[in-house]
Amino acid sequence: MEQFLANRKAIVTGGTKGIGLDVARALLSAGASVVICGRNRQRIDPALSELETSAPGRKVAACVADVSDSGAVRELFSFADHELGGLDILVNNAGSAVFRPAAELSIEEWNQTIGTNLSGAFYCSREALSRFRSGTGGWIVNISSLAGKNPFAGGAAYNASKFGLNGMTEALMLDHRHDDVKVSYIMPGSVDTKFGGHSGQEKSEWKIAPEDIAEIVLDILRKPGRTLVSRVEVRPTKPPRK
Repeated sequence: MEQFLANRKAIVTGGTKGIGLDVARALLSAGASVVICGRNRQRIDPALSELETSAPGRKVAACVADVSDSGAVRELFSFADHELGGLDILVNNAGSAVFRPAAELSIEEWNQTIGTNLSGAFYCSREALSRFRSGTGGWIVNISSLAGKNPFAGGAAYNASKFGLNGMTEALMLDHRHDDVKVSYIMPGSVDTKFGGHSGQEKSEWKIAPEDIAEIVLDILRKPGRTLVSRVEVRPTKPPRK
């Protein structure tokens, strides 16, 4: 693969599995140095080992961090400062979901979903922006969802978090486009991961593959400085007929 991200430094949240792991792998393959984070050590260690194996010689490190905790986010970025010596790219991928009718949602489930999907992306973006604005700019790519424009039954918390993420992302872009900061978001439909409590034991051939989203992230980063891809919607080609 073309090393067009050589000497670039990136953070990928939720980078221990699914879309995040494939995004981290793709960034490494394109020449970047990468820090990933996840909420528990049991997933961090095997993900780090897999990335080190897939990209020998590349700088990759991992940190336990719950992005819904602003203090943990500060520690994550301090860790990345130490490991990478700078930051050029932030991919906000960490996500949480509980799907059930609104009356059955607990306050804790609501707060966890909003805290991870929306507040977490803000905490991370705020840390990244403080670094980008004092340097030579950078990229923020937020992994959203088609649920950010298409409400569905059982999706009260998840829809709210992704509608909010989309709006926040567009505002960030407008706030900081003249600071040489590019802000984009990707809205996938059904992706073949274990997200949302699905077992993922049987591969769903009709779904989007996580590596397809990773390739879209690279496409966004590959664009020349004069061009910004602000939003990408992605759907399975042939979902099951209803």
